Amino acid sequence: MNFDPLHPRLAFVDLETTGATATSDRITEVGIVEVDEDGVREWSSLVNPHCRIPEFIEGLTGISNAMVADAPSFEDLAAEIHARLEGRIFLAHNARFDHGFLKNEFRRLGIDFRPTVLCTVKLSRKLYPGFAKHNLDTLAERHRLQVTERHRALGDAKLIWQFWQVIHATLPHEQIHAAVKELTTLPSLPSNLDAALIDDLPTTHGVYLFYDDSQLPLYVGKANNLRRRVLSHFSGDHTSSKELQLSQQIRRVEWIETAGELGALLKEAALIKQLMPTHNHQLRRNEETCAWRLVQHGEQWKLALVNTEDLFFGDEEHLFGPYASTRKATTALKAIADAHQLCHALLGLEKVRSGKACFASQVMQCPGACVGRETAQSHTARMFAALESERMQRWPYAGPVGIREGAALHIVNNWSYYGTAGDEAAAWELIEHGQARFDRDVYKILHKKLAAFGTQVRRFF
Repeated sequence: MNFDPLHPRLAFVDLETTGATATSDRITEVGIVEVDEDGVREWSSLVNPHCRIPEFIEGLTGISNAMVADAPSFEDLAAEIHARLEGRIFLAHNARFDHGFLKNEFRRLGIDFRPTVLCTVKLSRKLYPGFAKHNLDTLAERHRLQVTERHRALGDAKLIWQFWQVIHATLPHEQIHAAVKELTTLPSLPSNLDAALIDDLPTTHGVYLFYDDSQLPLYVGKANNLRRRVLSHFSGDHTSSKELQLSQQIRRVEWIETAGELGALLKEAALIKQLMPTHNHQLRRNEETCAWRLVQHGEQWKLALVNTEDLFFGDEEHLFGPYASTRKATTALKAIADAHQLCHALLGLEKVRSGKACFASQVMQCPGACVGRETAQSHTARMFAALESERMQRWPYAGPVGIREGAALHIVNNWSYYGTAGDEAAAWELIEHGQARFDRDVYKILHKKLAAFGTQVRRFF
């Protein structure tokens, strides 16, 4: 036995379950290999999940409904399992899965279960970065582990124990210790937050919300990995005054899981407008959203500044923007005019008397369309070319659509997000109560992404 005095009390754990969701599926078998200075002890038990084992799971594990019918329930085994794991490093392959199931089972019984967790998938990646795969079958083949009962709890727990022995026999103990220390060091949390938050946070896409002690929202953010993103706020709070201030105010964290990145982006934008968190400045509700509209007057084309209340943005052809405010729209147009030597007077950016040259023309930065040195047609052509990169995309559908992302259906119409539905009945409910008002943030989110969804867009008109 390769006993490691730096990690003297270990528990190699594997579970078999009725499915993959820790909050709703249940455990059907527990296998534990205990390792300490007194030696190695193996223990396992079938568990009655009090629900049916799906046929696919039965085929994978070989554990049938008949086998668990007379087995003890988790409640019957809880005290023994807890005693075997208490005070030990909890090692499992894809440890978040096994730890999550046990944590939820103990939680149902009112037992707080917070072991030091070490994932052997992450440990293998850390120690053998040159390999792409680190699943249990690959480890067994790579390290010539002795496979007994694959996909049975004790058999897989013994494989993890063998892997631990192999690394101690082939790698420097200092390297292993450094990797274990890095992987088991818990991220810091503000003192006002429950430490259980670290275990509860999922690793899925979603939106998270920070609240203060008055239950007012402080911050809303989106994440492709909720756990990693939320904890990142606290890992760097000593280097950022903004993060430090935020961490000192937080009293509660909530989150909403989404089907993917698009759902997280849309939900974030909607929640920030709805809740107006104090630490969010972008995506907040902005009544100043506007665009430049090109209107023809005879041979001349004139630019007029319009806001979202003045027109139905989705049906307009010659719109450029959108911009968060009149000031930003004017600043952007001036930059375009200067870069392309367009006439500030003809664009309406500068007031001059009839027949007088604009200032740029006087300093030879404008070809002089304002005083006839350049034809109106030439200036108009150059203006259209210069503005093309700012042209707004018209809403490409005749009405509302649902964008399929996983099992979710995001309902959007005229660049306005109505909400996310789980089925068509819920989608129609959102459409009937939605308002097709242009939303600058939804436009920016979907502008480049909508076409990529292709056949995943469901028309509701």
